[in-house]
Amino acid sequence: MRVQDVLSSLVPAGKAAAWDPVGVQIGDPAADVQSVAVCHEVTEAVVAAVVERPPDLLITYHPLLFHPTTALTAGRSPTGRALRLARAGVNLAVVHTAFDVAAKGTADALAGAAGIESPAGFGRLDGPDGVKVVTFVPSDHVEKVYAAMSDAGGGYIGRYAGCSFRSEGVGTFMPDGAARPAVGSHGVLNRESEIRLEMIAPESRVEAVVAALAAAHPYEEPAYDLFNTRSNRGFVGRFGRRAGPIRLGALARELEESLPVTAVRVAGDMDSDVAVVAVVPGSGSDLIAAAASIGAAVIVTGDVSHHETVQALDRGLFVIDAGHAPSERPGMRRLYAAVAGLGVTARDLTNLNTDPWGR
Repeated sequence: MRVQDVLSSLVPAGKAAAWDPVGVQIGDPAADVQSVAVCHEVTEAVVAAVVERPPDLLITYHPLLFHPTTALTAGRSPTGRALRLARAGVNLAVVHTAFDVAAKGTADALAGAAGIESPAGFGRLDGPDGVKVVTFVPSDHVEKVYAAMSDAGGGYIGRYAGCSFRSEGVGTFMPDGAARPAVGSHGVLNRESEIRLEMIAPESRVEAVVAALAAAHPYEEPAYDLFNTRSNRGFVGRFGRRAGPIRLGALARELEESLPVTAVRVAGDMDSDVAVVAVVPGSGSDLIAAAASIGAAVIVTGDVSHHETVQALDRGLFVIDAGHAPSERPGMRRLYAAVAGLGVTARDLTNLNTDPWGR
């Protein structure tokens, strides 16, 4: 396998948050991979273990380099760790929010730890904007235009390629004397049966998709429209019912065992029964309003501040703050299992504690 093949096997394309540097951060996307190490975060301990026995690829959940940098210098810092990995010839790839939204990823794993049955998604992730490309094609040329747009990078939604929508209609046009119409007559209002063909494209591929459309289209002047979209977002949270109601305090104790974590913070009546549970791995306080609106009785997440907790209680929503890293730990077990299932030599570094609070 190649680095990019391993990455695409783990996470759906285009589903990460717009701010999140998911993908290859160090190395060659086309490099061959036979050995892969998996970690929660690239700490000093992780780098030391990797440099001692370098794999072809290190898959990390948290990004090593979150912000643009102009220098890689030695030291105890993200750039220093990046320099050591590069010197060791280790490729580095990040999955982060793309793995959160993925089926059987971090969010689903936390839902399982919270005892949610048949979890559903909530909390749309603000991913990169896309573009919907719309054109109008005679029916006997639709497949040619569709294939050209697909080959140029259009029609990808998550793990599905070739996605399009087609509807029938009638186009009208009147060619002037200098036009060279493929169909119809000069100076006459022509009515032609056409297919409206719609495909999504990432911003980075729009120019190529439009150029392919124009080259494959039979008309001298093909009509097309571009619409900026906020579509096909992934869900970073999960919610659903447990098999039966449970007291808030008992749910907190279950989570301390299953995550595991020494202690969770709980805001709410410990003796109250809760049935609908919402979970967000990592930092989920920005989804408090969304969790309340879907009818959740409690949200399980990390990094909830004092004021955000008060906001949740005012909305009738209890809070269990399990901590940032502990709420992601079930997902790390899923991440390693997914890598091990790819047929490569896998090494588990997710057991190295990355929680700065030591939990």
